[in-house]
Amino acid sequence: MSNGSVLDRFSLQGKTALVTGAGQGIGRAIAQTLANAGALVGCLDRNAQSVQETVDLIQQDKGMALALVADVSSQEQTQAAVDKLGGHSNALHILINGAAAADPSGTVVDYSLADWNQAIAVNLTGAFLMSKAAIPVMVRSGGGSVVLIASQLGHVGSPRRAVYCAIKGGLLNLARAMAIDHAPDRIRVNTLSPGAIETDRMLIRFGTMEAAREMLAPMHLSGRLGTVDEIAMAALYLASDASSFMTGADMLVDGGYTAH
Repeated sequence: MSNGSVLDRFSLQGKTALVTGAGQGIGRAIAQTLANAGALVGCLDRNAQSVQETVDLIQQDKGMALALVADVSSQEQTQAAVDKLGGHSNALHILINGAAAADPSGTVVDYSLADWNQAIAVNLTGAFLMSKAAIPVMVRSGGGSVVLIASQLGHVGSPRRAVYCAIKGGLLNLARAMAIDHAPDRIRVNTLSPGAIETDRMLIRFGTMEAAREMLAPMHLSGRLGTVDEIAMAALYLASDASSFMTGADMLVDGGYTAH
């Protein structure tokens, strides 16, 4: 296979993508990477200012993007977002479910029911609702790729992260079931599981990035935290034809966290 044909497998020219959680961090990096590969990217976030900043960054790089403002835990808003993107493109080929609410630290004894339900509503039910709205359009478009952003903590436990571990484990099996259901529609469904990544979310839990590195880097065989660009490149692989024989699987990009 020539280098040209290898690069063609990663091209998203003529494709339309929808990325949730695109207002910051991993979601923003994925949206930018898919746009750089040629896709028209619907960038969805509940924060209108943040998602517009993502769109502006993409357009400054001569990419194509549309801002979509929605709460992924709302069926009405997720459907409206897909419909709005449909007004700009008659097709949808790629869905990246990356929207995630900050999860509270605690054991199942510590959580309030409201905190538990809110985390589930955004992080797990949100992936269901976005998929429910998007998959019929993907079917009409001839198929495509759905990627659910999970975590290495979907594979292993972690102290005081019960709801997060439950959500991410749920996403792994949701993707497997969706892959089975929609294989006849030519839709592939996979999960992408990052290890600890340097984003602003680290500041919520650790206060400073230095504290996060000190605590988490030794847990990874790489001896460091990952970057959003490293996760975005993995998402491009799963979104593109380069991964055409991959469905119902999880891609761990965790710096060796789960290897020991």
